Amino acid sequence: MQYIAHLSKDEKLKMLIEQHGTFTLKKQKNLYLYLCYSIMSQQLSTKVASVIRKRFLDLYGGEPSPDQIVNTPFEKLRSIGLSNAKVNYVQNVARFQIEKGMDPKVLSKMDNEEVIEYLTQIKGVGRWTTEMLLMFALSREDVFAVDDLGLQQAMIRLYDLRHRKKKIMLDKISKISQQWSPYRTYACMYLWRWKDNSPPLNGKG
Repeated sequence: MQYIAHLSKDEKLKMLIEQHGTFTLKKQKNLYLYLCYSIMSQQLSTKVASVIRKRFLDLYGGEPSPDQIVNTPFEKLRSIGLSNAKVNYVQNVARFQIEKGMDPKVLSKMDNEEVIEYLTQIKGVGRWTTEMLLMFALSREDVFAVDDLGLQQAMIRLYDLRHRKKKIMLDKISKISQQWSPYRTYACMYLWRWKDNSPPLNGKG
């Protein structure tokens, strides 16, 4: 795999690759549902998010169409455990799908920033959510979510970036990540995996 050879030039990442093996990206068809699930799961544990997603699907007996979501009474969506804001945002996504569309073939002709600009028109969908969609629904290989707290924490620890002012730290993180292009998505996956399972590095806790 080409990304392995490229990312392995970074000695720190090479270590993570050896620990965690290879990753593959898989495209998804129903992008509006991906965004709905992303919104529903925000600020929740994986376990709770999974429960809410199951309740959501149970409402419709399977994956709903955007029209079904828009036509679902507000209180019915609230009843599965969604906040008022999340109900609005999920219905905003479905409405956007009906009015403007999220055809993967159309989005495939846009670069990453154009996709971000297009989808962040939806109230409730921010840059981070769209970056996750680029990675995990559109299989874009060169996305780096600089605002992701988990990535920041992993890189602070892995590259010893403690004791720096936030702006200097973020500039350094961006600079390091540029070396990983055009495979930054995979680098993010290694960093997330390492952060969740990270052993003490070089004897440091």
